[in-house]
Amino acid sequence: MRTIQHWIAGELTSGGDGRPSPVFNPATGEQQAEVLLGSRADVESAIAAAWDAFPAWSQTSISARTKVLFAFRELVNANAQRIAEAITDEHGKVLSDALGELQRGLEVVEFACGIPQLMKGEFSDQVSSGVDSFSFREPVGVCAGITPFNFPAMVPMWMFPIAIATGNTFVLKPSERDPSVALILAELWQQAGLPDGVFNVVHGDKVAVDTILDSPRVAAVSFVGSTPIAKYIYERGTAAGKRVQALGGAKNHAIVMPDAELDFAADHLAAAAFGSAGERCMALSVAVPVGEETAERLKAAIVERIGNLTVGHGLEKGVDYGPLVAQSALDRVNRLIEEGVQAGADIVVDGRGIDLSDKEFEGESLGGGFFIGPTLFDKVTPEMSIYLEEIFGPVLVMVRANSFEEAIRLPNEHQYGNGVAIF
Repeated sequence: MRTIQHWIAGELTSGGDGRPSPVFNPATGEQQAEVLLGSRADVESAIAAAWDAFPAWSQTSISARTKVLFAFRELVNANAQRIAEAITDEHGKVLSDALGELQRGLEVVEFACGIPQLMKGEFSDQVSSGVDSFSFREPVGVCAGITPFNFPAMVPMWMFPIAIATGNTFVLKPSERDPSVALILAELWQQAGLPDGVFNVVHGDKVAVDTILDSPRVAAVSFVGSTPIAKYIYERGTAAGKRVQALGGAKNHAIVMPDAELDFAADHLAAAAFGSAGERCMALSVAVPVGEETAERLKAAIVERIGNLTVGHGLEKGVDYGPLVAQSALDRVNRLIEEGVQAGADIVVDGRGIDLSDKEFEGESLGGGFFIGPTLFDKVTPEMSIYLEEIFGPVLVMVRANSFEEAIRLPNEHQYGNGVAIF
């Protein structure tokens, strides 16, 4: 069985006493690899490599750093299919979604290629008698990224291109559920000419996270994940004097007005709610129709679109979305759906228990995959858990409102209120 290692100081390493953790193919439910979870010593080794590489990299000219970024961009483009297939293989999302997230990540790399303009300092002559004022932008040192499973390429690429372009070094701790993409990116950085130690990958769990947060050598940490973990990382990291960016859970709403073009709205709601099995930070999980007639018409339109969705292997043509990433994710979504039923919400379409045992992809049965069908709730109220919690699955809930004013209060007052669309 394939073993997924760390990438430290420009080479693959098993580390010291790495603990193996299974990596599944979520479409089949079968273990396909094991990833070595780093010990405290392993993480400290990655941090030390970044620390040692920092003086030389931070003094490298901006033009030389930018040259490496341009080369990395070209290599990622050339290897896009390979990277996307690795995403689908371990996460489960359809190939088009995997290619899409890679493109979003590349946009940040392209932005970082223009970093010389943003790195300019400022000069003011004679701010006081005989005094001139200069300002310079300096890299802070070793930066770290702790990233989630749902975008194994895009979210890390939000972080490390800017850090590396500005002269910092980087330690990435990707999700242990889909860790292979990070290693592909590390290899491409090396091929692009990035010096060893500037970019490192260490796999792990809470042990790795705590080591990063406690290390006096790490200057800044970025995180994307659940709200409880975001709060933990922010509090522990800032207590250690670090710069911390911690992004947590989100609940995104779509308000549908009586004069909305319902077919247009339903098309976009279905795509945003069920695409990538709802495992997106910006998944549209709440529809707020204004008025009873709007609600009934919208419900019928979404039910029609659900009937046209195909669930299956992410590499299979014609599939709209694939499985959830893990059995634990499937169990959680099933639990929340049941809580919605018990709370009295109307379950219009129930995606639980979807049976793909008669389907295969390249000779492998999908019967054991972590699949759930699209699910639609109506007449959900704001105190129900399916409204309050981020479900992170292909579940759309409808909360009816009597007026526009009532509708806009919902996202504004929600603890995870994030994105809003109005039709």
